[in-house]
Parts: sequence; structure tokens; C-alpha cells
Amino acid sequence: MKKLYSIVLICLFSVIVSGQSFDFKIDHFAIVVDDVDKSAEFYGTILQLTETPHPDKKPGFRWFVVDGSSQIHLIQKEFAPFEKNKSMHLCLATQDLDGVIAHLEKNDTPYSDWPGKENAVTLRTDGVRQIYLQDPDEYWIEINTVKH
Repeated sequence: MKKLYSIVLICLFSVIVSGQSFDFKIDHFAIVVDDVDKSAEFYGTILQLTETPHPDKKPGFRWFVVDGSSQIHLIQKEFAPFEKNKSMHLCLATQDLDGVIAHLEKNDTPYSDWPGKENAVTLRTDGVRQIYLQDPDEYWIEINTVKH
């Protein structure tokens, strides 16, 4: 009986340890920008994200809420310029991509498909539609129709 009890405890412990999950959620994505107000205008007006105050009200910081709890932090600092490759991008999902496109066009904001064709939408093999645009600092942003 003692041996069976030990085996059961070992199996139970193994299941608990192997099933460990940190349950991560994305808290924020921070980017360094040249002009925080110009970038904030883009994220607030073009992407229509809601601004939330920086807890310390520090100058040079602007924060925007994405989907209730995740945020984008804009930080104005000097930094070494680098190539903003499209493969390194922020991705936002919406079920109203046509509405986003109409809003972008109304605001003369260029967008393209993955290969770079202007005013075009990529249709992935899984049925997801996606577009790409750049913010004032030329960071790439993908907007797609993935359902979460």
C-alpha cells in the first residue's frame, strides 16, 4: 500500500509540475519615438486608441490602451536610427478591416499588402485578411482579421 501511495504521489506531482503555466498576458509594447506628440496623434487619431495617463505624468511619455488591458507606450528619447523591417511589427486584430481601411483612406494614411502593393489587402491561406502601414517613426503595424 505504501508503494502504491508513493507511486500515486509521484504521478500527481509530475502532472502538477509539467502542467505549470505562467499565464502570461501582454502588458505593453514600448517604442522609442522622435516626437511623442506627433506619434500620439497617429495612435489616437489614425488607430483610434484611447490614451491613458502615465502614472507619474512624466513628459515624453504617452500611453495608449489596446483591448482593455494591453497598452502601447510611446517614449520620446534619442536613439540610434535603424532599419524598420516589415517582419518586425506590431499586429492589431479587428473584425472590421473594411471600416479601418475606409478610415485610413479618409485620413490619407497609406497602407499596403505584405508584398508592398499600395491600397491592397493580403488574403492569407487561412482566410485572414491583413494590411500594413507605418507610424510617423516608420514602425510597421499589421492590422488583420484574426479572431481571438
